[in-house]
Amino acid sequence: MLNISERGQQMPASPIRKLVPYAEAAKKKGVRVFHLNIGQPDIETPGAILDAVKHTDMKVLEYSHSAGNESYRRKLVNYYKKVGIDITHEQIMITTGGSEAILFGFFTCLDAGDEVIIPEPFYANYNGFACEAGAVVVPITSKIETGFALPSIDSFEKAITKKTKAIVICNPNNPTGYLYSKTEMEALKDICIRHDLYLFSDEAYREFCYEGNYTSAMHLKGLDQHVVLMDTISKRYSACGARIGALVTKNKLVYDAAMKFAQARLSPPGLAQILGEAAVDLPDNYFNGSRAEYLGRRNLLVERLNAMPGVYCPQPGGAFYAIARLPIDDSDKFCQWLLESFSFNNQTVMLAPATGFYGTPGLGRDEVRLAYVLNLDAINSAMDCLEKALQDYPGRVEKTVKEKAGVN
Repeated sequence: MLNISERGQQMPASPIRKLVPYAEAAKKKGVRVFHLNIGQPDIETPGAILDAVKHTDMKVLEYSHSAGNESYRRKLVNYYKKVGIDITHEQIMITTGGSEAILFGFFTCLDAGDEVIIPEPFYANYNGFACEAGAVVVPITSKIETGFALPSIDSFEKAITKKTKAIVICNPNNPTGYLYSKTEMEALKDICIRHDLYLFSDEAYREFCYEGNYTSAMHLKGLDQHVVLMDTISKRYSACGARIGALVTKNKLVYDAAMKFAQARLSPPGLAQILGEAAVDLPDNYFNGSRAEYLGRRNLLVERLNAMPGVYCPQPGGAFYAIARLPIDDSDKFCQWLLESFSFNNQTVMLAPATGFYGTPGLGRDEVRLAYVLNLDAINSAMDCLEKALQDYPGRVEKTVKEKAGVN
């Protein structure tokens, strides 16, 4: 009898997408589903970058350099310079989305059985990428009561073993929206230097910071050889389907090794690189509009959530996600029930159960992630649905969550 691989059996399902069949079934019944489960913005992709693809004068759609078109990488040097990151085009590798950048980083720096420490809750696909690389995720827990601030340095120290090879962060954070401070980033630098660890830094949401200032891992002096930055244009320009990202590092050994993986997959998407290159030419004030739009959506979402009895949602400092604690018995059951058994005014809301964003079994059972990627009217309607659902849900559990003094 044929069997699938151990890796195939261990590969986790996406908590963001696993409920899609239930959403599809609800839509077939005529129910409108508000998608707050996935970070797919409704903001229009800039017309100028779509036009660059439409109007390209190309006779043959060729392979690009395995590291990506040099013209694009040279332009990205100027983009990074504007956010305080000083690099050369030979330290940038264009990847098929941010996902491939993470994979290349893991494949290059980790051996099977090596451990990576990740503050949880974390982007669920880190689990999948680690599984593909044969690495082991070691979670350390950040708590909703502190707004998901970085766990204590002592927590990191206790988690480090002889097998620990790296720390992974996402800043601003997906799924919590937490924005790590410069002090927290400096603390991570000290740990990485003291224990000779890589720092994998996912910075997909740097343009969307609302409280405090963004600190890149590449802003940290003395950490150049430790940092592997993963990036993407998906959320920045509302171009998720382009599948264009970047791996950035000043560590030449890491870059050269990653190049071998890049050569094995030949090249990143050609037309999407044209789109990405055109995006660098957008005016500097382009992000002002989208940032203001997300800020308004965040404020509405958090206000509506915290006004619901038994619900608590800390204020996210960046990105476009929030995690809320709900008065429910099981977030997986609740999120499925919303799609399978509930509607309000022939509408319902799709959320992501937070269990999939934790590595520690049992955590997140009363939490959900919400992506505020819909317009204000849609968010209001979605919150009306959620408020009514929490009243009707048979697994409601009465509880109170106290906000820690001084935490936003």
